[in-house]
Amino acid sequence: MSQKVYDMLEARGYIAQVSHEELRDKLNNEKITFYLGIDMTGDSLTAGHFQTLMALKHLQEAGHKLILLIGGGTTLVPDPTGKNEMRQIMSPETIQKNAEGIMKQMEKFFQFGGEDGAIMVNNADWLTKLNYIDFLRTYGPYFSINRMLNMETYATRLDHGLTLLEFNYLPMQSYDFLHLYREYNCVMQCGGTDQWSNLLGGVDLIRRIENGQAYALTFNLLTTADGTKMGKSVAGAVWLDGERTSPYEFYQYWRNVEDVSVEMLLKRLTTKSLDEIAELTREGGQALNHAKEVLAWELTQMIHGVEEADKAKAASRALFSGQGALDDAPTSRMPDAIGREWLDILVELGLIQTKSEGRRLMKQNGLSLNDAKLTDPYAVAAEADFRQGYALLRKGKKVYHKVTLL
Repeated sequence: MSQKVYDMLEARGYIAQVSHEELRDKLNNEKITFYLGIDMTGDSLTAGHFQTLMALKHLQEAGHKLILLIGGGTTLVPDPTGKNEMRQIMSPETIQKNAEGIMKQMEKFFQFGGEDGAIMVNNADWLTKLNYIDFLRTYGPYFSINRMLNMETYATRLDHGLTLLEFNYLPMQSYDFLHLYREYNCVMQCGGTDQWSNLLGGVDLIRRIENGQAYALTFNLLTTADGTKMGKSVAGAVWLDGERTSPYEFYQYWRNVEDVSVEMLLKRLTTKSLDEIAELTREGGQALNHAKEVLAWELTQMIHGVEEADKAKAASRALFSGQGALDDAPTSRMPDAIGREWLDILVELGLIQTKSEGRRLMKQNGLSLNDAKLTDPYAVAAEADFRQGYALLRKGKKVYHKVTLL
């Protein structure tokens, strides 16, 4: 087991907040059980989850026991964190379907099975069996309403309305930690900085109920240089599900990140050593494009496999530097394209959200068809546009899409 995993996480820029400084020594020199809770609000994880999963991967590889908590119970009670209005209440059937999709993606990051393998638990197994009156009488006295109202999670919602349903989320998540502490000797919960109050609720409940020592650890958000959260492209969220974000689109997202973020992303999203990363990012300018290719390939092969990563890399080079073939570029078959306005086709492909956006891009010379600027908002697809067997659309400098008739 690595003796310095906390120091490594710190050096790579993961750690944002820690409840007790003694956790450094505990993670560096002992084996502990820790957990991450994920609510089943969607059937796929996004690029925004990538950093947290990699941090957990480092902890598991250092010998610590990972529990992945599927929030089948807490998802029934919407989390108010970071929202101006109540989240959609989901059916148990939808939650189960989402859990199945996310569990498959988790297997790409973590080792399961065996004494040291990660385990998955579903908090629906215990939360749905609680008696509400008993729960309130037993645990309610340990949660101060005044304190909860001062937490950012709730304070930011007061002007927009906060329901009793949402107010139960913190006690339920805190009870999760207490349950795992009792059943698995789990002593640390991890999460994003937006979950800090929820994490501390569990630490405090364990201290007050069991007189036990537990810890909270949060990771920095993955942001661009201007502070914008990463994980979204022009087409929306960047999903780990290849059906929702193709391997090529996934590759291109990371290949096109801003220069100043490359070193940070290599540190937080890959397992390359700090020395390797320093060498890759030592020079800027054109030389940094190689580092971007390494980043994009590493992440794509982790999620979609080596073959898809190689194909995405080849397609990217074909589009941007004339190397390789266009066979693996994102492609849509549209037998009915002839005679349709190109703006309608662009909307259908998701390259633009509305025709108004397309007209604005045309005025800025931001749309191209087969390397010629697309400037007529009423232009229709003609057979001549498919002379090569396909029409190649481009938005800006970096977003390409092939359209075929057959």
